[in-house]
Amino acid sequence: MTKIVEAAAAVILQPDGSFLLGQRPEGKPYAGYWEFPGGKIEPGETAAQALVRELHEELGIEADRYTPWITREFVYPHAHVRLHFFRVSGWHGEIRDIHHSALAWRRADNVDVSPLLPANLAVLRGLTLPDVYAITHAGKIGVKVQLKLLERALAGGLRLLQIREPHLTAEKREVFAREATRLAHACGARVLVNADIALARHVGADGVHLPSVQLMQMQVRPELPLVAASCHNAPELARAAALELDFAVLGTVRETLSHPDIHGLGWERFTQLLENMSLPVFALGGLQREDLETAQQAGAHGVAAIRAAWS
Repeated sequence: MTKIVEAAAAVILQPDGSFLLGQRPEGKPYAGYWEFPGGKIEPGETAAQALVRELHEELGIEADRYTPWITREFVYPHAHVRLHFFRVSGWHGEIRDIHHSALAWRRADNVDVSPLLPANLAVLRGLTLPDVYAITHAGKIGVKVQLKLLERALAGGLRLLQIREPHLTAEKREVFAREATRLAHACGARVLVNADIALARHVGADGVHLPSVQLMQMQVRPELPLVAASCHNAPELARAAALELDFAVLGTVRETLSHPDIHGLGWERFTQLLENMSLPVFALGGLQREDLETAQQAGAHGVAAIRAAWS
């Protein structure tokens, strides 16, 4: 059985969303390829400790704000590597090119350096996701009210939306989905339709969000650009990862008004479920935007919300 090499990798982020890539030097496997900075986890180290040490050794900086994100495995000809990615948003010291042959700041929508290490390609897709995932409930608050709130949220920076309207008739759901998608696309936001793959295609949405029951029935990923799923436990998260979905939503973290009979996972269990998770995961359930930092410390990509998204 091939030994897995555990490594820590850093997505060092600027406020504008750009991140740092380094070019592997001569004499190393895959010399000339671009990668996220990082390195092997030494015996006795945690992934976070390895991250801090590697950034000091490779770039001369001291990381002081970082959160766990995703874990990706890749089998290279020379090694089977498990990369524990962290998002690094704070450091002190000047970044210096100590280890790599070159450094470059890039954004996920404009990575023009090549070639990239194969293990990092899926990481770039995750970096296109914003921190907040809003879910509609026009069937409860009214279509006109929801559209007005959507326009306001889009103007305020909302860039990821799920249309989830079980209380609307099929006809009203289609009309609402079409208009919500039009508004979102006009602002550069992406839209997923809950459960209904045909409707998502019909209204020109970017993808579909699979409820957990539908997720567990899927054998292959739906052929849409963006596919996500709702998960509540380890088997559902594993299925989302096996289907190589773009992201998952895990909850509920806390008890909610919509599901008062369901006990929340709590942050400790949430963190345990995300251990070695290969997909970005949004935390859901009784959360506000103010919970974003707590959620990311627990390993979440961001927060998903229904009521709080529109307040």
